[in-house]
Amino acid sequence: MHVISDLVSQLFEWIQSLGYFGIMIGLMIEVIPSEIVLAYGGYLVHLGEINFFGAVLFGTIGGVVAQIFVYWVGRYGGRPVLERYGKYILIRKHHIDHAEAWFEKYGTGVIFTARFIPVVRHAISVPAGISRMPIWRFIMLTTLAVIPWSVLFVYLGMSLGENWKNIDEKASAYTHEIIIGALALIVVYFLFKWLQSKKKRGNAA
Repeated sequence: MHVISDLVSQLFEWIQSLGYFGIMIGLMIEVIPSEIVLAYGGYLVHLGEINFFGAVLFGTIGGVVAQIFVYWVGRYGGRPVLERYGKYILIRKHHIDHAEAWFEKYGTGVIFTARFIPVVRHAISVPAGISRMPIWRFIMLTTLAVIPWSVLFVYLGMSLGENWKNIDEKASAYTHEIIIGALALIVVYFLFKWLQSKKKRGNAA
């Protein structure tokens, strides 16, 4: 456990030495959960080593690129590759199971809302890649979701300052509301799709 702690500490030192690019690369390789990397970015803002806008910008780029990577693996490697190697990017089999169920139920529009839901948000890019969802649409929806997530955690990390490691406790109040909002959007989206299909059936009749 001490070795793991030392390794994580070294990773944070590496991120700090690279500044903006450290945040971006940290999110791209996703060895550490994205929320923690972003909160640490906020801590660096608190220290005055980087600015808030830059942290959010590079955090967004890193988060989107990480998901594009998962999308391409899903598209060209399929589920077997991700089941075998997904653990190295924090994706487990049950994450993929939930993500595929959501994707089949709600369609491509869930790429945005699922980013705010635990369990499915890390793996939702898998079924998107497997189904060959248009890459431009995938990138657009992913970016729209990653931006507010980056803003929130960089801001919280900045607000916590030296106590940035308490991010889970601080973020819980915000994430609960975000999850409720995301679920509400999914319901609205599902109703929209249902009404749309009903209208098409009526026109066909």
